[in-house]
Parts: sequence; structure tokens; C-alpha cells
Amino acid sequence: MLAVVIADVAVEGQWRFCRRKFGATENELRQLMNWLEEQGVREVIMESTAQYWKPVWHQLEGHFELYLAQAQSNRAPRGRKRDFTDAERLLRRHVARELILSFVPNPEQRMWRTLTHTKYQLSRDRVRLQNQLESLLEDARIKLSGCVTDLLGVSSRRMLRALAAGETDAAHLADMAHAGLHATAEELRDALQAAATMNSLHRQILGLFLSRLELIENHMDALDTAIAAALRAHNDAVLRLADVPGFGIDSAQQVIAEVGPTAATFPSPEQLSSWVGACPGREESAEVSSSNRSPKGNRAMRRVLNQVANAAVKSKGSVFQIRYLKLRARLGHNKAIWAIVHRLCRLTWKILHQGVAYIEYGKRLNPNAAKRRISKLVRELRRLGYHAQLTPLPTA
Repeated sequence: MLAVVIADVAVEGQWRFCRRKFGATENELRQLMNWLEEQGVREVIMESTAQYWKPVWHQLEGHFELYLAQAQSNRAPRGRKRDFTDAERLLRRHVARELILSFVPNPEQRMWRTLTHTKYQLSRDRVRLQNQLESLLEDARIKLSGCVTDLLGVSSRRMLRALAAGETDAAHLADMAHAGLHATAEELRDALQAAATMNSLHRQILGLFLSRLELIENHMDALDTAIAAALRAHNDAVLRLADVPGFGIDSAQQVIAEVGPTAATFPSPEQLSSWVGACPGREESAEVSSSNRSPKGNRAMRRVLNQVANAAVKSKGSVFQIRYLKLRARLGHNKAIWAIVHRLCRLTWKILHQGVAYIEYGKRLNPNAAKRRISKLVRELRRLGYHAQLTPLPTA
């Protein structure tokens, strides 16, 4: 059900509320929209509650100015929660600008998010299935994961399909391995020795796991095609972002699905960092901050940028690796990675919002940074009573 409250502007501090209850079906939502239009409503504020706000938003979008408030910012005193009372308090706090509003993108971008989130969930299902598969092989005394780097690689799948089909000869299974596999034929035969006594139920379950794995990968391929088609008009932004060390086509698509192809909602990189939660927090009382822990932000962006940062610091000679090595000695790995996430977040805004391309300076000093460094050293020498005349060295 929907508890809906309409109020006119407060007169002499008094609010006049009109209450009405609606259902959540399509017909009820249409009645809600008609009633709001009859009452002359221009703005609608609703509370974010799991996924249940989305049908209401879709129905009212384009007819009213909509706002979505985080439920935490409309908390009631303990033991004082009522549906209509909550709605009235939500309205008062909205007028007083006390609510924390959520960013709701346009319908096209919301569909991008649905595609990328679904693909991420499938990738998690694939990892979970791989763990279950390895557990099943351990139960059947098949030690294949100790001989191969990737249990779901080409050689491993060939052997697993043969096992599921009923193959019992360890030597024949070992011959199915690719020639470039590091494990020797003797090691593979030893790891697959238990195939002769493998239970038929284990083989049946193994076949089910392999069928489900193939289905998940087919779905992921279909989603890859759908995401590429949906973002075809913004290929330039995807490619410019994918040029950054640590990024790739997939991670660039996920970021654009979250913030948009131009990050137009965020006027500055600081605001984007705050929304992502990649900046220092502040809990101040009596001019003393009790915690500088980063605020909670967009979970999808935090996850993607964290993965990108861990990949970027492994890119040899990149500015991210250089910065990470300097920070790690003082802050440790976790804080150094989070500092790289903050830098990547600001860089993402600059690439998308300003339409610039990434240039990797690496160990080569940035010309602007070199000018600032030279000016600082000259000022220091003058302060010490020296007159400095700079002559550039001949370049090679």
C-alpha cells in the first residue's frame, strides 16, 4: 500500500494535510496520478524503500517534479513510526531541506544500470559455481585444481566433460590436456587416478554443473552484446575511459552506466567523489573530528573503482604505480589503494565531463608540475639570499 499525504504551503505555521491510501497495482497507480493532478500537485517526494519506489516513480515521471529521499534521513523517534505520520514528516523535512536526496538517472541510464548489474550478478554466480565444482572434485578425490591454473580453462573443461560422460582411464584423460599446460602427463595421471572409482552420482552432478556454467556464460555473452548496443552512441567516452591504466571496456561501461556518459549531474570532481564515497569523511564536534572515515556511497562505483585501482597499481611505469609505492610505505596497502581510488574518481570526472583523453606521463615529469617545482626552488634560494640564473641542460 501507499500512504499519500498532500499539503498546501503552511499558513501561520499550521499545515493542512489531506490523507489517502492507494494500492500498488497499475490501476491504483494511475488513480494516484490522476488524484495528484486534480489536487494541483507540482512536486512529489517519496521515500526510498528497497525496489518498491520504482513503479511509483515510473508512473509519475514526466508529470511531476520528483524527489527520492534516503530513508535514513527521515527516521522517526523509536516507537513513533506510523505510515501517514512518516509521510507528513517527510513532507516537512523536504520543505525544510533536511532530507538526503538520492540521484535517480534518466530511464535510458537506468536500463544501462540494470544490464551491468545483471551481468555482475551472473559473474558472481560463475565464481560461486566454480567453488562448488572444486568442492565436488575434492569430494570425488579428483585433484585437478592442483595441476592447472584455471579450473575452467580449455584443457580442464575437456577433461571434466569426459569425466561427466563416464571416462575412467586417467591416462586418456591426461592426453586431453593442451600441449602448453605446465603440468606434466605424469602429474595429471596422478591427479585423475580416482576417475576409475568415481561415483556415478558425482558424474551426474558434475554434468549438471558444467551445463549450468555454459548457460551462465551464454547469458553473459548476450548481456555483453546488449550493453555494447545500448552504449554504441557513447563509444568515444567508453574508449577514452578504457585508456586509463586499470580500466578496460567492461569497467568503463559499468562506470558510464552509473554516472552517465558525461557525468553531467556532478558539477565538480569533488561532488562525484563525495557521491561515490571515495573522499575523507568528517564527524566534527567542538572543532574535533572523531572520525575521518569515508562516507557510504554508491556501492557499484566503489566496487569497480577498487578493482580498477588494484589493477592500475600493477601497471608498470604508470603514474598510479609510482604514487602507490610512495603512499604504501606511509599508509599501508588499504589506505594507499583508497587514495588511488580517489584519484581515479576525479580523473573519471575529468575524462567524461570535459571530454579529454588520458595521457600517461609515467616517470616523466609533468611539464606543469616541473614549472611549479622550479618556481618553488627559485623562491627558496632568493629567501636564502642567492640570485639564481637557470640554464637548461642540452637534451639528448
